[in-house]
Amino acid sequence: MTDTPSLIIVEDDTAFAETLARSFRRRGYTVETCTGLVELEERLQTFSPGYAVVDLKVVGGSGLECVRRLNEHDAAMRIVVLTGYASISTAIEATKLGACYYLAKPSNTDDIEAAFARVEGDASIPLTVRPTSIKTLEWERIHEVLAETDFNISETARRLGMHRRTLARKLEKRRIT
Repeated sequence: MTDTPSLIIVEDDTAFAETLARSFRRRGYTVETCTGLVELEERLQTFSPGYAVVDLKVVGGSGLECVRRLNEHDAAMRIVVLTGYASISTAIEATKLGACYYLAKPSNTDDIEAAFARVEGDASIPLTVRPTSIKTLEWERIHEVLAETDFNISETARRLGMHRRTLARKLEKRRIT
């Protein structure tokens, strides 16, 4: 048995996934990458990681399904959702499905390792008295519907009652890289 930590990265942006993988390998992790649920299922046949980093938007659907599958594979696995499409609703669902932490991009290897290490919540986080802005509420609603439609832009626009191009512009305007 080895003491080397093992990690799987589920990310549709292969360049980003490889950059993250290189960074974790330099820290002593054994790392596998995949782009979606189908590849994840294949990897789990021969690889049983202790840690996982999962993007919400993956090839063939939602990263939330990947979180569910990873948690089924090993309930003790430390799963961090790392996404450019952060919203309250997807954070809650990711946690319910087995993620231990939820980070918005951009985040780095230090942030992810710190999230893996966090076992308990932090009750000292100050409560905000500032009300949520209309733009933030709109952004969260858009991403809630995006997650419901497995990130299908056309279906999301239809459900929100807006033109697909309008939705695409809103997403591009708020993109987090």
